[in-house]
Amino acid sequence: MTHFGIIRERKNPPDRRVVLSPQACQKVLKTFPGAKITIEPSPLRVFTDAEYKAAGIEVASAMESCDVLIGVKEVPIEALIPGKKYFFFSHTIKKQPYNRKLLQAVLDKNIELYDHEVITNAKGIRLVAFGRYAGIVGAYNGIRTYGLKSGKFNISRAYKLKDRKALIQELLSVSLPPIKILLTGKGRVGNGAKEMLDGMKIREVSVEDYLSKTFDVAVYCQIDVLEYNQRKDGQVLPMQDFFDHPEAYQSNFMRFAKVSDLYIAGHFYGDGAPFLYTREDVKNPDFKIQVVADVSCDIDGPVATTLRASTIAEPIYGYNPGTEKEVPFMDKDAIAVMAVDNLPAELPRDASEGFGETFVESVIPAFFDEDKDGILQRARMTHKGSLTKRYAYLQDYVDGKE
Repeated sequence: MTHFGIIRERKNPPDRRVVLSPQACQKVLKTFPGAKITIEPSPLRVFTDAEYKAAGIEVASAMESCDVLIGVKEVPIEALIPGKKYFFFSHTIKKQPYNRKLLQAVLDKNIELYDHEVITNAKGIRLVAFGRYAGIVGAYNGIRTYGLKSGKFNISRAYKLKDRKALIQELLSVSLPPIKILLTGKGRVGNGAKEMLDGMKIREVSVEDYLSKTFDVAVYCQIDVLEYNQRKDGQVLPMQDFFDHPEAYQSNFMRFAKVSDLYIAGHFYGDGAPFLYTREDVKNPDFKIQVVADVSCDIDGPVATTLRASTIAEPIYGYNPGTEKEVPFMDKDAIAVMAVDNLPAELPRDASEGFGETFVESVIPAFFDEDKDGILQRARMTHKGSLTKRYAYLQDYVDGKE
């Protein structure tokens, strides 16, 4: 018997998402007779306690009796229960300074930590992620930001709408001028953003046409790494070469920046890769982008206009190319930047259902098949008060040396 506990989210600002919806819980219990699930009561969760009870799922403040505790965001140190197995996004695998004490506490409390971000298959491909929903909300917010910056329209905030369908309906009420929209990334995030642009019935065009032609309707172009990077020696090699030797490449993003009005950043940025554009690039008179929806949200990094993450409450700020400083986004010289770093939280019901489906499919079976595919083994960061071998690189970080 494995007793799963779905914990209440306690991090501020509050997050309404959950890993297992009532329907996902029902599927687990039906599929795995050795499973038991208890839901910790929550006044904030997008699925109410009553919805879980109606689905026949136990709701009780009894997390101490559970074996495996499952959440979304970081658990506050004082709420960690010693000796348990925990699943949540710990935001420690890149040695984030603000969560050093959290990882130290996990080790001190003899907790077995599994981070959603490192749940992968044998090839290292992530199995569970909210990326699609980040892309969906990010594209919506990008269009909304364009409307505000241009003064052409003002649509509803995403979190006020029920689901993805409602977002698309809101977007369909908009009449866009013949702008060019650039989208980077062809993974979960990029393709989530593409869903929204397609849902709006915006025309997709090729790289060649996007760069060379003018249109009398709004168009978009979705590009991947080899379209905005080139080898310094001029060779054209398969994409794997870029991932193996990022230092051999330089950005040629400026050819897109010269013709784009709105840029949606949905790419994954790897260490050592060239920045897409620098602060110097933004000073170039040919840099035409007026609105940046940075879904990837790497601070002070490959998208140089992203100075900080913004919040759901205050999603947009301005970047002044001349001073390289933050200004009100409606300033005439400002580029409007939308860089919310927890976008899926604006669409909690859809995001929870989508994440839960993959969690039930990819992770839960590992508890009942002796982890035959190594899913749990790869994602286990701590064990018996120590870092596991795979995450030993974090030892200096834990010790305060990094």
